[in-house]
Amino acid sequence: MRLPVNRTWPLAALALLSACGGGASVKDLPPPAANGPAADYPMVLGTPFTVDGVTYTPADTLNYDAVGLAGISTEGGASVSGSHRTLPLPSYVEVTALDTGKTILVRMERRGPMSGAQLIDLSPGAAAQLGLTGAGRNAVRVRRVNPPEVERAMLRSGQQAPARMDTPRSLLGVLQRKLDQQMGIATPAPVVEPTPVPAPVSTPLPVEKPAAKAPMPQPAPKAEKAKINKPKVDNPKVEKPKAAPATAAPKAAEPTKAAAAEKPAGKGVSYVQIGTFASKANAEAAAKKAGGSVVAAGKLWRVRTGPHADADKARAALAKARAAGYSDARIQHAD
Repeated sequence: MRLPVNRTWPLAALALLSACGGGASVKDLPPPAANGPAADYPMVLGTPFTVDGVTYTPADTLNYDAVGLAGISTEGGASVSGSHRTLPLPSYVEVTALDTGKTILVRMERRGPMSGAQLIDLSPGAAAQLGLTGAGRNAVRVRRVNPPEVERAMLRSGQQAPARMDTPRSLLGVLQRKLDQQMGIATPAPVVEPTPVPAPVSTPLPVEKPAAKAPMPQPAPKAEKAKINKPKVDNPKVEKPKAAPATAAPKAAEPTKAAAAEKPAGKGVSYVQIGTFASKANAEAAAKKAGGSVVAAGKLWRVRTGPHADADKARAALAKARAAGYSDARIQHAD
């Protein structure tokens, strides 16, 4: 037997659901938060522009990796943000200080710098996290990255993302030389210390003694036959042959004394170069620590010790600088 169907039940259920929902529609929902994931999209490039006679064209370069100078801007306040001339806005980069190796995550939010030779400008909050001081002419590496959403959200809300692992000194040296080439600063080649070679020792060959000549055997004298009716005559004495005197062996020559191996003396005056710094304050701090002096080199500052009158003193100063933590220190000859 078929049961009767109540066609009013679906309408009642629909009315009940509408009552529970409060009658709200999708367009009535609140907009997403300003620092949510949607705040990173769409990325803006913009039109080409000119700074100090140079035209810059913004581009979405995924593998962007460059070295240059970083300035400190008055914009951005305590946020960890910065400005760049060509990267999309917003975008995320790792900024490394070449004098310390410290690396942080920065959100690029503005176009700039609008004057000068700086590669980027950092907000006061970003400069403080990276440890930059002074006028802002600090050597840096800028590398575009794609961080996880949790770190993006921290930067969007004005917080600091966790610092990255410090860049090793060997890579910092390569990046600094690349920056020097860009800025037209000649970097001296590392000095290869000659290995002292001891003088060869002359050893005299052994002299063999000539064997003494054996005396020639003499034939035994024949006994004389007894003569008939003649008195017996004694045999004359036969003198024994004297042995030939042995030839004296020549006296072996005394071995020549080995010449003392002398260390090659350095030619002229030499210095020990501690390192190259974009910040004069950092250079003065390194000079104070290593007991050296600061010398201007174009837009950078070099720290060195000396002059040293000979190679031994220069090597001692080099060992002292490396023991102080400057593994890239090297000897530089003045002439």
